[in-house]
Amino acid sequence: MHTSTLQQQIPDVVPVKDLAAQLIEKIRTRDAHIGVVGLGYVGLPLALEAAAAGFPVLGIDVNRAIVDGLRDGRSHVLDVTDTRLGEALAAGNFIPSTEWGAIGELDVVIVCVPTPLRKTGDPDLTYVMAATEALASRIDEGTLVVLESTTYPGTTEEVLLPRLQALELEVGRDLFLAFSPERVDPGNREYGAKNIPKVVGGVTPKCAEIAATLYGQWAEKVVTVSSTRVAEMVKLLENTFRSVNIALVNEMAMMCAHMGIDVWEVIDAAASKPFGFMPFYPGPGLGGHCIPIDPIYLRWKSRIDGFEPQFIDLAERVNGEMPLFVARRSMELLNERGKAMRGSRVHVMGVAYKRNVSDIRESPALRIIAELQGFGAKVSYSDPFVPRLPLGEATLVAEEPSPQVLEATDLVVIVTDHAAFDYPLTARHAPLLFDTRNATKGIEADHVFRL
Repeated sequence: MHTSTLQQQIPDVVPVKDLAAQLIEKIRTRDAHIGVVGLGYVGLPLALEAAAAGFPVLGIDVNRAIVDGLRDGRSHVLDVTDTRLGEALAAGNFIPSTEWGAIGELDVVIVCVPTPLRKTGDPDLTYVMAATEALASRIDEGTLVVLESTTYPGTTEEVLLPRLQALELEVGRDLFLAFSPERVDPGNREYGAKNIPKVVGGVTPKCAEIAATLYGQWAEKVVTVSSTRVAEMVKLLENTFRSVNIALVNEMAMMCAHMGIDVWEVIDAAASKPFGFMPFYPGPGLGGHCIPIDPIYLRWKSRIDGFEPQFIDLAERVNGEMPLFVARRSMELLNERGKAMRGSRVHVMGVAYKRNVSDIRESPALRIIAELQGFGAKVSYSDPFVPRLPLGEATLVAEEPSPQVLEATDLVVIVTDHAAFDYPLTARHAPLLFDTRNATKGIEADHVFRL
């Protein structure tokens, strides 16, 4: 009787929910529903990789035209074929949408929105903040949120974390937050989401563990670091490293041009050293969203924290001079043949920021064309990936680099070395050729000049 009375007085023990363990189990069994916010060149390949690994994936993008195209099986991303997209749609693993309503049903949300710069050079986190607000008003406990957008160190903790903490859910127990820098290289057929090691940093160790478990379902290698700030800095170091070394070799190219030395031969010979040297190659300038932009994010954050970076500024100045150097060198080559730049017909081959892509963001070709036109040249261009090129109020239309087109020019400038171009044919039919990419390596002729 006494025991029975005591048992009646002991309240039922409510088991503590282990949301982290539950989410990890969902991920491992492919029962976790994944959402990818932003279906650009980062988000779309990521979404399809997760779908191919067996996860149900909801892709969200505010651009209705992009979503409608994806629903119809048309990919707008070079690295994603219509066939691959169609397979994911047919399997029912990937659903593109413009609606945020289903966010609350997701177990994982990965944010891959743009992070451009303002005209003042400050980071523009408008898209990140908008996505964060949309998530915070819809997600439930037990959700993992991962930011992949490239940004300055501290963004995850300073922008996302406070908004999510306002939900009165403890991050690391009720809700999980991590950062994993995107490492996409558009047009690279050798490395993609599967075989590029994935760096992951969490707000707490449990957040990092869950994020690492997620990416480990399709990435061959996951590298876990101690914090989101470290993970954010990793991406900036990678691209600042490239920017600084490209600046060094660009300055070397300008120096060699003054001395009458072939910089390409110098680099090839230096690269024969089996240690202590890593070859970088000069070009007409930096382009794309990463290498020209990421170091500026780092510089901005460094100055906010009271540290004045020097290499970043110097590299930006050197790389920024290259388009003007190319335009002036083009004028010199014409002058050496008794022709003025004003009135000359200059044909630019390649206007995308890198080979075999259609992206013209920050492309050095845009400034080179503007400089050439400023010198009075009549500019035309060829690019198999960019059929039309808006330039202010005017729009140029791409021309096929046929023998007739090439022979009708005074100067041809190779700015982007697309694989589709026939360089021997170009060298045969161009009256004067200036190659900024060493695409004509091995072709020796009196009218062919390299950077």
